[in-house]
Amino acid sequence: MGFSKELQQIFPKDRVTTNEIILEHHSVDESHHTASRPDVVVFPINREEVSEIMKIANKYEAPVIPFGLGSSLEGHVIPYHSGISVDFSLMNQIIEVREKDLLVKVQPGVTRTQLNKELKKYGSFFPVDPGADATIGGMAATNASGTTSVRYGTMKDQVRDLEVVTADGTILHTGNLAAKSSSGYNLNSLFVGSEGTLGLFTEITLKVYGIPECTMAARAVFPSTEDAVNAVVSVLQAGIPIARSELVDARSIQQVNQYNGTSYKIAPTIFLEFHGNEAGLNQDVGFTKELFSDHGCQEFIFETDSKAVHQLWEARHNLAYAFIHGTPGKKMMTTDVVVPISELAGAIHDARLKLNELGIDGALLGHVGDGNYHAILMIDKNNPSEVEIADHFNKHIVEYALACGGTCTGEHGVGIGKKKYQKLEHGEAFDLMLLIKKTMDPKCLLNPDKIFDKY
Repeated sequence: MGFSKELQQIFPKDRVTTNEIILEHHSVDESHHTASRPDVVVFPINREEVSEIMKIANKYEAPVIPFGLGSSLEGHVIPYHSGISVDFSLMNQIIEVREKDLLVKVQPGVTRTQLNKELKKYGSFFPVDPGADATIGGMAATNASGTTSVRYGTMKDQVRDLEVVTADGTILHTGNLAAKSSSGYNLNSLFVGSEGTLGLFTEITLKVYGIPECTMAARAVFPSTEDAVNAVVSVLQAGIPIARSELVDARSIQQVNQYNGTSYKIAPTIFLEFHGNEAGLNQDVGFTKELFSDHGCQEFIFETDSKAVHQLWEARHNLAYAFIHGTPGKKMMTTDVVVPISELAGAIHDARLKLNELGIDGALLGHVGDGNYHAILMIDKNNPSEVEIADHFNKHIVEYALACGGTCTGEHGVGIGKKKYQKLEHGEAFDLMLLIKKTMDPKCLLNPDKIFDKY
């Protein structure tokens, strides 16, 4: 492998390795997809080194796979054709905080928690919250969103500029510092969500927000999932600016109680959060309570104490780990789809019926404010029957979502897991996407077999 030897000649010994343990670490993410090891792992520290890696990869036609923290959920960072795993953990500097512009410039290895810790000094915060303490580069690559997207939007709404190294080693910028532009194609939107198939991010400029004066969180319990979803739709129609709106079904609440030692009522539950000033929030919470009551809300408890708010959201964010630790010997399969909000109650009801029909244990939860819901299944990877049933369920909810005008994934991304649904979802537009990919990466070096089959 000439590319491995050349990398070892150029990079310091502590930043390029074929160590078996490190290769193994870069062979998986948090998904259930099959592991596959790279030939070599490189730890660059700047854009020039990333460019040099791509030039060497081009020379030897070696696949290149970007790696953040490995928290992706659809096999994005798994190198199925071996090659070079580029680990961005050393490119973790917050380059510049432009306080007056409400912008921040970071390297891709910066984590969400690290960024918000720094921004707090300036009275601002970065709102995108996918749950995991993912890297900003990985979040941009998958167009992550999460619990706050109903108020603040997804990653594509926050990215003002990207510095990208393309397949031939060219370094380019996709945007600028301006709040808006009508100049040329929107390359930010092309690269955000491209999952490392079009280029490697070396610098990201993000929009940030002032920390709200007051934050309130609430937990509302409903007799059915349909009532819970319809209650949130009523709140959105009323124009109440909720910051988070999360559905957790009864099965999820059961697992939360077991894992966290809480005693929440085992029933479909909405977790809410409001951002603003105290007077305005009291009105918003009061109006929300009235609307929820119209949909049969059985309990409505809200918190303003920061510790209580943190505990509430910790229960939601730790749900996946609650299932992992609660079912030893099994692997978590999690999937997400998005439907128009008007179809959400029916989609979740249909998903629950399908789980019951298939006889598998699963939880349904999601960001009901934007029509995005998730399914968590715990399966025995060594049991072909369980794997087949889980895949059948995944196919079912994807097809349901597409049939009502939705998408196969709202934030997990395509990776290897949702690749088979791309043509079905996008039709002729998928051929245009493939043409763009082939134009920018003619040798198919950048994260091959993700989104598109290797050519």
